[in-house]
Amino acid sequence: MELRLYDTKSREIQTVHETNHKVRMYCCGPTVYRDAHVGNMRTFLLSDLIRRTLTVLGYQVSIVQNITDVGHMSEDFEAEDKLLAQSKTEHIDPLAVARKYEEHFHTDLALLNILPADKYPKASECIPLMQDLIAKLIAKGNAYVGSDGSVYFDASSFPGYGMISGNRLDALKPGHRFEYTDEGGKKFHADWALWKAAGHRTEMIWDSPWGPGFPGWHIECSAMSIQFLDGHVDIHVGGIDLRFPHHENERAQSNAVTGNETVDLWVHGEHLLFQGRKMSKSAGNVVLIRDVVEHGYDPLALRLVFLENRYRSQMDLNWETIAAADETLKRWRKLVNQVMHAIPSENVKITQAICEDLDTPRAIQIIRSLEKDHDLEIETKVGHLLFADQILGLDLSRKEQVRELTPELETILKSRKKARDEKNWAESDRLRQLLEDQGLIIRDSSDRQDWQWR
Repeated sequence: MELRLYDTKSREIQTVHETNHKVRMYCCGPTVYRDAHVGNMRTFLLSDLIRRTLTVLGYQVSIVQNITDVGHMSEDFEAEDKLLAQSKTEHIDPLAVARKYEEHFHTDLALLNILPADKYPKASECIPLMQDLIAKLIAKGNAYVGSDGSVYFDASSFPGYGMISGNRLDALKPGHRFEYTDEGGKKFHADWALWKAAGHRTEMIWDSPWGPGFPGWHIECSAMSIQFLDGHVDIHVGGIDLRFPHHENERAQSNAVTGNETVDLWVHGEHLLFQGRKMSKSAGNVVLIRDVVEHGYDPLALRLVFLENRYRSQMDLNWETIAAADETLKRWRKLVNQVMHAIPSENVKITQAICEDLDTPRAIQIIRSLEKDHDLEIETKVGHLLFADQILGLDLSRKEQVRELTPELETILKSRKKARDEKNWAESDRLRQLLEDQGLIIRDSSDRQDWQWR
C-alpha cells in the first residue's frame, strides 16, 4: 500500500512519493523560550505518525526538526523578543534559557513516545547557512538590502507566491502577524526580513556581510531543510497556524534558491482547543505534558486522544476524554499481556485506514471492534493490536506495575471516607493532602472516593 496525505498547496490528497524507498521529512520545531503545550505536541505527533506509517510500509525515513533558539520572532507587535524577555525574567543568559526548554522539549517527546528526529539543528549554530542562502537570494535578484541596512526578500520576484495560503500579494495589507513593526527600509509592505540590522540590540546578534544583526524567522527553515535534506523535502509538516506567512515565505525563499519546487507535500495539523477555548496564557488554560502526568494519567492517554481525532480537524480536549483514554490503555495492555510471545499480525483494514490520509479514528474503531469480537481468538486480537501499535505508538506491550497500598495509607483512606460520610470537610481536605503528599491521586464523586498512584 501507499500512504496518501492531504497537501495544503494543491488542496488534494496525494500519494507520498519517494526516491529509492527513502522519504525526506522536515517538521517545524519549537521556539525554546517556554515549554511546548499539548497543542504544539499534537503537531509533533503528526510527523511521528507519518514516519511510523512509512516505516511499517517499508520505507527509510529521514526527518529533520529545527530548534529555534535565536531571538528573532516577534508576535502580535510586541516590542521585545520573547527569548530575550524570558532571559530577563529568569535572570539567565538567552542561550541558557533555550537549552533549558530544549531539554524539556525532548523530555516531553519521550513521554509521548515520539521517536527522535535524525537531526535537531539549532538556529544559533546555523547562522552561516542562513547567511549563505541570503547571499544567493541577493545574487539571484530575489532579495535586496533595504535603506535601514536589513536584507529583505522581494515578494514580487516570486510569481508563485500565495499557492499554500491562497493569499495574493496585491490583496495583502500591511502589518500581518509575525512581522516586525519597525521594518521601514523595505520597498513593499509584503516583503519580509531575511536579516535584521542589530540597531540598538546588544544580545543575540551576529556579524554578517550586511553588518551586525540576526536572522529573520522564515530563512531558518529554508536553510536547514535544503542543507540537511539534500535540497529536497518530500513531506513538510507543521501546524496550520504556520501556513501563512511562515510556510508561504519559506516556499518562496527555497524555490527561488533551488529553482524548482523544493517541497512535494505540505501537511498541516489543525488547532487544538481546551474545554472549548483556544489555549493561551491570557486565558489561563495552557496545558503541558507535565500537567497530564500530575493529574495521574499516562501521557500516552493524551496520544490516544489525539489519535481518536483526524489531524486535519480542529479538536476540543478536556480532562474527561484523557481519563477515558487512560482507562482504555490499561484495558488494552491487560489484554495484550495475556498472550506470551505474541508477534504483530497485519490487519489490512487498519493499514488501509491509516494509508488514506491517516484515518486514525477509523483504525481505533477497528481495534475496538476486534476487542469486542467474541468469535476471535485472543492470540489473533493481540497480534492485530501489536501491529497497529507499530504505527499508533501506544506502547501496548508495556506491563502495568501493580503498587500496593501500605497499611498506613489504607488507614488514612478509611479515615477520609469516614470524614466525608460525616461531612467533616476540613478533616477530609487535611487527609486528602496527606494522601497526595505520599503519591496518591484522589478523585471524589458524590458517593465514593477513588484513588490511583501518581
